[in-house]
Order: sequence, then structure tokens, then C-alpha cells
Amino acid sequence: MRTMSEPIPTPALPDRLSTDARSPHFNAAVFEHEIGIRLNDKERTDVAEYCISEGWVKVPAGKTVDRKGQPLMIKLKGRVEAFYR
Repeated sequence: MRTMSEPIPTPALPDRLSTDARSPHFNAAVFEHEIGIRLNDKERTDVAEYCISEGWVKVPAGKTVDRKGQPLMIKLKGRVEAFYR
């Protein structure tokens, strides 16, 4: 049993991660901790999916949604870094 003073172990961040629970790249264990994403040395708070090895992030395109009510995504390319806060 763990005491209150012991930190919760954090799982390794995957190369590709999505916030959408329907995606095969969704990992609930990672989302138990706060995650930060940097794209080209600028921290982004609106990232819905990222891939470090391919160098892209997907972010919502404004308030537009598709016919199923899901936000439309655009892909931004650059140097991606994921970290725990």
C-alpha cells in the first residue's frame, strides 16, 4: 500500500497519443497525469492528437464540427515534444 507522501509513478509517454477514446492511440493511464505538448518550442493547450516521430499535432479548426458533431481537425507540422507537468 502506498502512503500519501509517495509520488504516483508516471507511465512513459507514447510516440503517438490521442485524446479521443475511440482512437487506437488512446491510453487512459497516461491521462491520469497532466500532459504538456510543445510544437516548435511553443506550448500548446489545444492538442487533440500528436505523433513525435512524424512531427505533427492535430488541433481543432475553430468551432467547426462535422456532421457527427466532432470537431474538424487540422494537422500542424514541426518539432513535437511531450512532457508531464
